[in-house]
Amino acid sequence: MMTDLRFALRQLRKSPAFTLLAVITLTLGIGLNTAIFSLINDLFLRGLPFAEPERVVHVFSSAKDRDLVDIPVSAPRFMHYRDGQTIFAGFAAENGTPYTLSGIGDAVQLNGGRVTSNYFDVLGVHPIRGRNFLPQEEETADVALVTENFWQKRLGGDPNVVGRSIALDGVAHTIVGVLPNMPAAWFGPNAEVWTTKPFVILGFSKERMMRGTGFLRVIGRMKPGMTIEQLRAALPSLEQSYRTQFPDKIDSSAISTIKTLPEDVSGNLRPAFATLVGAVSFVLLIACSNVANLLLVRFSGRRREIALRMALGASRGSVLRLFIFESLLVSVLAGIVGTILAWQLVPLVPKITANFLPLEPNYTVGLSIPVLLFTVALSLVTGLVMGVYPAWQSSRADLVDGLKEGGRGTSGSVKQQRFRKILVGAQVALSVTLLAGAALLITSFLRLSRQDIGFKYDHLWVGFLTIPQAQYPDVPARQRLAENIEKAVKAVPGFEDVSVSGGVPLAGGSLVLYSRADIEVPPVDKRAAAPENDIGPGFIRTWGIPLLAGRDFDEHDLADHQNVVLISRAGARKVFGDENPIGKTLLVTSAGMPAEIVGVVGDVRSVRLTVANGMEFYRPLAQENFPFVTLTVRSQFKPDAVTRLAQSALTGIDPKIAIALPGPMEALVAQALGQERLMMMLLGIFAGVALLLATVGIYGAVAYTVEQRTGEIGVRMALGAQTKDVVRLVLAQGMKPVVFGLVVGLAAALALGRLIASQLYQTSAHNPILLGGTAVVLAFAAVLACLLPARRATLLDPVVALRAE
Repeated sequence: MMTDLRFALRQLRKSPAFTLLAVITLTLGIGLNTAIFSLINDLFLRGLPFAEPERVVHVFSSAKDRDLVDIPVSAPRFMHYRDGQTIFAGFAAENGTPYTLSGIGDAVQLNGGRVTSNYFDVLGVHPIRGRNFLPQEEETADVALVTENFWQKRLGGDPNVVGRSIALDGVAHTIVGVLPNMPAAWFGPNAEVWTTKPFVILGFSKERMMRGTGFLRVIGRMKPGMTIEQLRAALPSLEQSYRTQFPDKIDSSAISTIKTLPEDVSGNLRPAFATLVGAVSFVLLIACSNVANLLLVRFSGRRREIALRMALGASRGSVLRLFIFESLLVSVLAGIVGTILAWQLVPLVPKITANFLPLEPNYTVGLSIPVLLFTVALSLVTGLVMGVYPAWQSSRADLVDGLKEGGRGTSGSVKQQRFRKILVGAQVALSVTLLAGAALLITSFLRLSRQDIGFKYDHLWVGFLTIPQAQYPDVPARQRLAENIEKAVKAVPGFEDVSVSGGVPLAGGSLVLYSRADIEVPPVDKRAAAPENDIGPGFIRTWGIPLLAGRDFDEHDLADHQNVVLISRAGARKVFGDENPIGKTLLVTSAGMPAEIVGVVGDVRSVRLTVANGMEFYRPLAQENFPFVTLTVRSQFKPDAVTRLAQSALTGIDPKIAIALPGPMEALVAQALGQERLMMMLLGIFAGVALLLATVGIYGAVAYTVEQRTGEIGVRMALGAQTKDVVRLVLAQGMKPVVFGLVVGLAAALALGRLIASQLYQTSAHNPILLGGTAVVLAFAAVLACLLPARRATLLDPVVALRAE
């Protein structure tokens, strides 16, 4: 056994080019697969740290006729379901909201939410200190649960943390428990604190909140023995009873949809990662088929050695063992190097994907040992199969014929040659499919990134503020604060333009109901919904949004004056057609408040870059505002400098106000493009690797065939064959499996296009130029791979070639 192993090592050392090529090929397949599958294992397979998360469902509201899909649930609907349902063991809700923490150093903003008292019990999360909320604390108590990170970082690990008071939004809250750190996949990054009073929307009256505005993330834990199908079957009766009892609510005609928590947190990512899984699997298959081809042509040329060993008395099993050891050694070496490559690649994945994945700031992906073992095992199986097959075929050959072949070997049996061609064709087909998919997604990304999004975000800085409700309880008080903030920040030297608004594009916002006032007004649950922005005068100038007709807001648009709105150009066409909308009235909000249209502005991609809004409207901050505002600064300064200067100006107005998530608007736009950019980059890398591997595989197969046919080529040249005849011969033999692979690959690419069509933007999945270009690129690479050995063949001296024969 050891003798055979040492012999196999010597054979590999004697062929360093073959050994290096085979090891690098498999290393790429193993390393890339392990890195991607390790991330998928972390995101989709590891699961949430809740008790039986697959038994917890997220309940949504949907009204597809109004383009409202999977939106939050309203308070009256939640209360009706909670009181009337018999299908859940627990039913709870969260109202996600930021908090301003003051009194412990500088004021800072925290992420968290307001929850029903049983929320963490339904999730199956138990405090590591203290307790969860009590039912009697849900409506009135000022109590808080904090995470272990909050306890350690902000309170210094105080052993008396339970019972300690902290100021949230200017109100003292008593800490009743410390929770383990919560997963970013469900709560978002840096969630640290939760309070009670879930049925409170800051800035909303209770009457307005109870009209049916959706703002709650509702969860339910299924009773033991209950299935998801039974749950879906039971929901319509709850919907009907709610519709009957509350026909005048905004959401009375909505239906309920549910997703399990694991499905919910990964749902938007699954199509992209399914594409990546397919791409990286193709790379591994190409790598394995490439090594298989290399091993096959290598062993086929050693038939004389096999015949000689068997003529000297070696058994067929001992001969097989020699070749199996050699092929397994290649796989083992590739497994070792591939593990090292994967170990280096895996830490890079969170940095590459941080723009669109729900990851903690210091999140690290662990190297998945099961995934690594699987990919290494696959490479070992490849080595085993490809070592056994040619050795077995060669060992069955006639010994006399094998010994007559001389030192040059042979190209192998007809079956082996056919099998090699199949492997080359398979590599080409897989490569074409992968290249076509990458070309489609790259084209899609380029078109999306060049899309006119309706505003100018270069040199634009944004920061988010939470206004303490206790100090600024109403619209006029918050408006006075906004004016003071804008005035103070504008006074900073070097700030070119400043505006204060309720939100900014791509940062998430609210939907508000609207309808025309001069026609029959539909019921409240049938009115259209559109993104709404509360803005101060000068906002559209700061953001570079064109004013197309009418006027901008000014200092006269106050709470006690006529309500006014600006609408988008698309909204004007959608609602008024060719009519002039200036001076007409819209009924806005669930109360149907009349508002005069005073201007039309350009369309903005404010929700998603891939979708144009049918309607978007803007209201003056002085007439509608909430305790959450956004500060925007246009400046040539670096973002960190803008943050320091803006925070200093704010501290002079109210030291309890902190800036959250400050940074350049370019970062938000990049984040909106994050998934598309990641797909373009990774698929581009995979496609490049696939093209390289396929080219090397074609070159290896053709070069070896030329070497085996040295004598035949010498005879042809001695009989008068010209250089072009030799080149034509080599190209014809090398390109036959390539053409077959191109045909199969293009057919597969057409099928693949249908699978990734949902991920494309303004790009046809069957674009003939892209598909034809892909085929041309691979065909050109294949021709080059064939020309190199063909040229070498034309340089043969016929006399030398015949002497070798």
